[in-house]
Amino acid sequence: MVKLWAGRTDANTNKVADDFNSSIGFDSKMYEQDIKGSLAHVLMLKKQGIISADDYSKISDGLIEILEDLKSGTLNIDFSCEDIHTFVETELISRIGETGKKLHTARSRNDQVATDLKLYLKDKTADIIKMTVSLIDALVFQAENNLDAIMPGYTHLQRAQPISFAFHMCAYCMMFLRDKDRLTDAVKRMNYSPLGSCALAGTGYDTDREFTAKELGFDGISMNAEDAVSDRDYCVELLSAYSVLMMHMSRLSEEIIMWSSWEFGFVKLDDGFTTGSSIMPQKKNPDMAELVRGKTGRVYGDLFAMLTVLKGLPLAYNKDLQEDKESIFDAIETVTGCLDVFAPMVKTMKTQKDKMLSAAKKGFINATDVADYLTKKGMPFRDAYKLSGQLVTYCEGNGKVLDEVTLEEYKKMSELFEEDIYESIDLSNCVNSRNSEGGTSSEQVKKQIDFIKKSIKIC
Repeated sequence: MVKLWAGRTDANTNKVADDFNSSIGFDSKMYEQDIKGSLAHVLMLKKQGIISADDYSKISDGLIEILEDLKSGTLNIDFSCEDIHTFVETELISRIGETGKKLHTARSRNDQVATDLKLYLKDKTADIIKMTVSLIDALVFQAENNLDAIMPGYTHLQRAQPISFAFHMCAYCMMFLRDKDRLTDAVKRMNYSPLGSCALAGTGYDTDREFTAKELGFDGISMNAEDAVSDRDYCVELLSAYSVLMMHMSRLSEEIIMWSSWEFGFVKLDDGFTTGSSIMPQKKNPDMAELVRGKTGRVYGDLFAMLTVLKGLPLAYNKDLQEDKESIFDAIETVTGCLDVFAPMVKTMKTQKDKMLSAAKKGFINATDVADYLTKKGMPFRDAYKLSGQLVTYCEGNGKVLDEVTLEEYKKMSELFEEDIYESIDLSNCVNSRNSEGGTSSEQVKKQIDFIKKSIKIC
């Protein structure tokens, strides 16, 4: 195995130690970013006169050729190498000879790996943001097709007030919009190049870090070399944002699991996103939603693993930082896999409006509207609240719902009740009467949908 650090020692480490120390099994994912960073670095070396134009041409052509061969499958990564940086540099030297050894001038693997990781995370987070937008789009689709679907809104998992399914979908859209913004903000904060910081103290070469930063699409450079090579708070921030995104998917998964049960029957999942039982032929299991719910804990674990790795590290670089990649790579793969199945599952989900309405008619979820009715007639709200509660107790004792109480029975409770009470407690009117900003009326829900569409630019 070739070792770039041979010199101080003979580099003849024990085979077990070699395997333990190796990171190519997971950092090979970053081969494209590694070569991209090297191309920017060697271009800067030529611009600054640190290497000749001829050497630059040989190195850059060699790097581009390696990248093309890796992408086409003509070249396979040698997993006996210590890491992806060693593999690329070794392959370059084998192709262009001694000139390839000039590539690593004025940089260290410390700033190289930090650069690779930032470039990789930017690329993958951009994909996650796009997939989050696709999920929001699926929720908007459900909202627009269910403006008239009345269902119970819940607090404490108890039926609380009537809402529309569209309103409920918009609530999740708002969560995922914040997730999109969190991810965007996290990328913006990490978008400063560590390249050129070298091991921890910068370099004596006349380099141009701003040049390589611009070439690689960074907003600028990290201002302290020691911080640049040892900083991984951007990994923590991204993992935190991934965790919140997963938490929101898990909450919706929990509802979908309940809604698709016989006990609720609010939705039917497409057969393509369910499984059956090996013994019970009637079963149609919401396994995809359950797996998303379960995998949320996995991403949380990745976040806590990263925090634990970092919590005791002195400056600057320590080998512990090699542990950053497996956690965040796992989180990226998990989040991406969940989003990939979740958006189409939501979009193909069929609502059962009759089941929702039937549930909404039970549980006295229009009791607040009785209190509001009396308040508008002049009764103090606290008195109206108490009387509405007494009405619910009366209905329970007599096997009725509020709509079935006669006007005569209402008037025994209060002379303020008139025939218009029935209009006030009609579920559709209850939903549409809540026309305050952010409310559940059709008018407000349409405004929310417009806001969501503008936020993800799908109008």
